[in-house]
Amino acid sequence: MKVTYAKAIGDALKEEMRRDEKVLIYGEDVAQFGNIFGITRGMLEEFGPKRVRNTPIAETAIVATAAGAAMTGLRPCVELMYADFTMVAFTEIFHVVSKWRYMHGPEYKLPLVIRCAEGCANGAGAEHSNVTESLFMHAPGLTIITPSCAYDAKGLLKSAIRSDNPVLFCEPKQLYQVKQEIDDALYESDYTIPIGKADVKRSGRDMTVVAIGLMVPRALEAAEILSREGIELEVIDPRTLAPLDTETIYASLAKTHRAAIVEEGNKTSGVGAELAARFQEEQYDELDGPILRVAALDVPMPYNIPMEKTAVPSVERICAAVRAAL
Repeated sequence: MKVTYAKAIGDALKEEMRRDEKVLIYGEDVAQFGNIFGITRGMLEEFGPKRVRNTPIAETAIVATAAGAAMTGLRPCVELMYADFTMVAFTEIFHVVSKWRYMHGPEYKLPLVIRCAEGCANGAGAEHSNVTESLFMHAPGLTIITPSCAYDAKGLLKSAIRSDNPVLFCEPKQLYQVKQEIDDALYESDYTIPIGKADVKRSGRDMTVVAIGLMVPRALEAAEILSREGIELEVIDPRTLAPLDTETIYASLAKTHRAAIVEEGNKTSGVGAELAARFQEEQYDELDGPILRVAALDVPMPYNIPMEKTAVPSVERICAAVRAAL
């Protein structure tokens, strides 16, 4: 069957709510309207208003009440609509959600998932197009997941909901309507994907490309183009940024001896900066050249769609950067 990224997330939510009555969802416009992207449509009718609730536009309250619900035994999966709005609830996510299990002892669990749509999408502008993973990677105790395809989105969201640790689940907007062919029996099984395990999406010998979220399909497309020129990229999707599967990435570096990180977020202090620092510190002897970072330009995201497309890494920009590096 062909499954969209959005449907996979919705199916994961429904399956987990049917499996465990302690799972509940709430957020901005998730009930009657079914979420701005239609992901939770029909869930109010199936699960009722006690488990599917709209909230005021008050992100701090959404996250704070979810933390309280999680500590008392429920498994809330809340939605902040856009990743940009995590900034409104920054204190609750950075201090409360990420730290309270450590602060209050082993009797506390915090099985909480915060879902948010991230990145640019057809002129949403500078306040609705941000990618925020790098900001929250600075918060020890918080799991950060960014799936790049429907199969991974479903399996990772199910794992996130079952986890006793807090999870920030980031969903690139431009992937919502992207379809993936998945075996029917596999998709309909109760499969999960382990948190903290990267996936080698394509094998290659010339350079390791660590691509994140929306950049994974673009890196794979770039790899196909470059393959026709005799350049073979190994594309790795970390899937989970915290914890990061360095074992899989470093095994690739030991084979290719060159590294690139491709991300939708801004270059300065981005995920690529952190990964490049780790590679330099821990894999210096394996590297035959400087670490390449391909990222969004350090500008507020434009409303103008051609300018927006220029700001974010394209397949062509990835290809050009790799050619230059090699």
